[in-house]
Amino acid sequence: MNNTATKPANQPDIPPFEVLRPAEWTAPVVFASPHSGRHYPPAFVAASQMDPTSLRRSEDAFIDEIFGTAPDHGAPLLCANFPRAFIDPNREAWELDPNMFDGPLPSYVNTSSPRIAAGLGTIARVVTNGENIYASKLSFEDARLAIESHYMPYHEALAELLAEASDRFGGCLLVDCHSMPSIGGPMDRDPGFRRVDFVLGDRHGEACAAEVTDLARSVLESQDYLVTRNNPYAGGFTTVHYGRPKTGVHALQIEINRGLYMDEMRVQRMDGLAPLRDNISRLIETLAAIDSDMLRPAP
Repeated sequence: MNNTATKPANQPDIPPFEVLRPAEWTAPVVFASPHSGRHYPPAFVAASQMDPTSLRRSEDAFIDEIFGTAPDHGAPLLCANFPRAFIDPNREAWELDPNMFDGPLPSYVNTSSPRIAAGLGTIARVVTNGENIYASKLSFEDARLAIESHYMPYHEALAELLAEASDRFGGCLLVDCHSMPSIGGPMDRDPGFRRVDFVLGDRHGEACAAEVTDLARSVLESQDYLVTRNNPYAGGFTTVHYGRPKTGVHALQIEINRGLYMDEMRVQRMDGLAPLRDNISRLIETLAAIDSDMLRPAP
């Protein structure tokens, strides 16, 4: 599988994703970081009415770094290079708010999901604090090109990795790696509430075997973290779309409280990042050691 994808001539010469592969793939696990990208296309920045730091507050900043030891434990790590404020790969491909565009949208576009109503479609209308991103209406043609050149290559790469893992091990686990604001924002289910350290999302058992979720939780709780399951995040599009335990593909979303490791306003690392990375490495090591028989399709 190629680790880069072709981009249109008017886009910066930065691939939409990268895959960090282990020297030897020994674990039935694929790690993915869809929201840690920080390469902002100049045209997007020019179309935004927000300053760069405000845009960056929507990133799952440094999550690719925190999960960066995955290849050391025999598992690949897929990282989006583009930011979620530009294109969100944890949505359907065509989940768009018609009020954001200067003309009608094609009939195949989903214009009525709860995520769109919250301003958080494939192309977001707002950042996590509810502030509008764009200064004016968008062109669907520009949106189409952006989705086809960024979103689609990312998901093609993810699907290929999962297929390769399934072929190698007979079943596989996708760990979708995220971070969350330390306090619920106005667009969230828990506005104003201080959050726990970790939220594990398995779509209430539909996307991942309970034994796998329980294993991840036990590792984190043994390190004195506060962990909840499916509240307030049960898993997004990626968890729903790929998590099919009956076919041998399990998907677990992990949300890490940003207050553990970063200055959320300035989007800067804090001293807590290094010990957190060490603790996550122990979680990765445990998940990488899962018996692949636990992940195989149900007979």
